[in-house]
This record gives sequence, C-alpha cells and structure tokens, in this order.
Amino acid sequence: MSNLVKMKHRKADLIGLNSNVYFQKQPNLLDKRAALVLNADYRPLSYLPLSVWPWQDAIKAKFLDRVSVIAEYDDTVHSPSISIKIPSVVVLRDYIRPSRSSAFTRFNLFLRDEFSCQYCGKKGEMTFDHVMPKCRGGKTTWENVVAACSSCNLRKGSRDLKSSGMKVLKKPTKPSVEVLMNKGRKFPPNYLHESWMDFLYWDAELES
Repeated sequence: MSNLVKMKHRKADLIGLNSNVYFQKQPNLLDKRAALVLNADYRPLSYLPLSVWPWQDAIKAKFLDRVSVIAEYDDTVHSPSISIKIPSVVVLRDYIRPSRSSAFTRFNLFLRDEFSCQYCGKKGEMTFDHVMPKCRGGKTTWENVVAACSSCNLRKGSRDLKSSGMKVLKKPTKPSVEVLMNKGRKFPPNYLHESWMDFLYWDAELES
C-alpha cells in the first residue's frame, strides 16, 4: 500500500468515514474537552452562548483543513492507527462575517437587560413585559419590550407606566451586535479552560 493511500485511510479513520474505526472512549477524561472556536480574525464566533465544539468535531474539522489548531489539551485520543492531542482552541480558515443586526429573540432581550428586571433591578428568573401594553397599541419591538420579574409584571398588568406608577430603569433600545457580544462576556459558562482566556478577553474595552 502506498504512503498516500495509507494517509487517506488514516484521515478517514479520524473523521469517522471508516465505520469500523472509533476513538477509544474515555468518559471521565473527555466530557469537558471542548474546543473554543475562533473566527479567522481570532475572535470567538459568539460569547453567549460561547462558540465551542465537542472534541470530536474539532478533530474532524482539523483533518478536513477547515481549522488551524492553536492550543491543545495534554490529553490524547487514539484510533488503531494514530494518536492525536485534543484541540482546546481552533481558528477557522475562512472568515465568517458576523450578522450586522441583532435578532429580536427572548434570549437576546434578556441579555440586553443583563437578566435583570427593568422595573426593580432584581436578577434571576425573568419574563418579558410590554412597556406600552399591546391592548393599548403597544408593539412587540426592542423599544417597547423589557425583561421583568414575575412580581413586577403582575403588578403592572395591562396598565401603562403612568397609571401603574412604575418606571423603567433604562430606556429600552435596539442593541447592536457588538453590545450583545460585550454583555455576553459578563456571563461566562461554568467551564473555561485556561488556554481560552487570552482569546476571550483580549479585545475587551479597557476600564479607565
């Protein structure tokens, strides 16, 4: 068998094209071995949720030449024909242009308001509220919907701010993608590997 054919077989083994070849399962060791995924400009694709791949997807992308590996775990996985270190940080070879507009979703709304009630400031479990109620002509837009705790939502009911005697802590506006990305940094996931840190915060705005 030629070296080229052997190389192709090894690559097929690694990315799962040969159905009879699998990495040896090591559940306790590999459960948290996710790879941080960076765009081609070395910034995370997203902060919340953080752009991470399972180690299997990171290895597959590496052998398909879709990413470059710039940091690795000390742990190694094995197939019958090859051993490889698990990637901890990968960067895409092709740049993915970020969306220029923030999607109006429940999650992004809560992120804009930093998961805190815009009437009392309480953090925790949130609902959302129309500042000008829909029954009074209020629209479901960035400028008229805020995060609210259940107590404040119930207290305000279908009344407007004046008749309810309540105030919003901050005027609701449509956030830019950059604003949402920066807010996402404040809510890191439970697991952050040390090799990720420089890439998560190197472009954060410095405090004066």
